[in-house]
Amino acid sequence: MKNTNLAIIVYSMSGTNYQMAKWAKAAAEEKGANVRLVKVQELAPDAVVQGNEVWKNTTEMMKDVALASSDDIEWADAIIFSAPTRFGNVPSQLKQFIDIQGPIWSQGKTMNKVVSAMTSAGNMHGGHEATIVSLYTSMMHWGAIIVPPAYTDEVIYKAGGNPYGTSVTVDQNGQMIEDVKDAVYHQTVRTLEIANKVK
Repeated sequence: MKNTNLAIIVYSMSGTNYQMAKWAKAAAEEKGANVRLVKVQELAPDAVVQGNEVWKNTTEMMKDVALASSDDIEWADAIIFSAPTRFGNVPSQLKQFIDIQGPIWSQGKTMNKVVSAMTSAGNMHGGHEATIVSLYTSMMHWGAIIVPPAYTDEVIYKAGGNPYGTSVTVDQNGQMIEDVKDAVYHQTVRTLEIANKVK
């Protein structure tokens, strides 16, 4: 997997999806992949972000993470998205990033990218599966090759059993309820294995 390029594209408001993205990065680097961990542009007004202590702290924590660009998509053999649920859909920040890839999509530069996704929500039925599936719908339009973790390893069950992508419930104190680190590692390695075969 040493010649496989993985872009991990993250949006995080509370730090949960950033942590999942960092676990994915560590797993990929252990396998020798080339990794870019990048964030999408924040769209919320600064006054709103600064008025929420958790959001503000996460923004500060991620200040040195590079902004995602079309170049990251073109460079990547595989892409892992990590973002929270928003009313059963992807956050507007990530949706805008996807929407502005029209120029490279029209040139066929999104085709055959191997893609997987992870998410989080504040409760067990807060849109985990719907969020990932909605993102995968866009990936079908991209011509990407979607690689869900499915039930390919026992760690999926330990993490809550989501076959679409690793998802985690976060409690009122911002703590992850399910133990998902191993599931993130497995999903990352599976994504890289398929990308390596495609490449």
